[in-house]
Amino acid sequence: MAPAESDLLNAARQHAPDAWDTLLKRHQLPLYTYAAELLRDDTAALDVVQETFAAAVRHLAGLRDDRKFGSWLFGIAHQKCVQHWRRARRDETIFVTDADQSAGDLPGPDETDPRALLLQREQADEFLALVERLPAAQRSALLLHVLEDFSLEEIAGITGVPLGTVKSRLHHAKRALRQLVEAAR
Repeated sequence: MAPAESDLLNAARQHAPDAWDTLLKRHQLPLYTYAAELLRDDTAALDVVQETFAAAVRHLAGLRDDRKFGSWLFGIAHQKCVQHWRRARRDETIFVTDADQSAGDLPGPDETDPRALLLQREQADEFLALVERLPAAQRSALLLHVLEDFSLEEIAGITGVPLGTVKSRLHHAKRALRQLVEAAR
């Protein structure tokens, strides 16, 4: 039976390496996926995950509600991505182009049919390629909501913008994705 996150956080506050190791294992893939989709750079995404956990170790005492540990971590990761973009801008690297769309739910595969699995993977790749064309702010909101299943309020806290802005970004991202999907047909 896996230890409860609150127990792990209490142990982590006591500098227990095993607790931090378990927390890292639980959260590293979702954080990496989020950062990689935002930054479009696997190496930078790995750096963001590492920097996020380093910051979490330093600032865990400031976490007031253990139930919000996941969204707190994503907030740190989001800020690390923003810092990466600022550094990249200073180095004159362009990080995002315009274009938007929202595909509906992808059909689930028949797990006994390899062709269906291949089709689902192709559809997922096509969808992610369209998502990559969204502006960073819209892409971030969409990924946090759809892939990571954060509430709109949690996304507002993670990204540091008002709830209305999150709703607007999601609306525009979905509308743009819908247009891109229709254009691709």
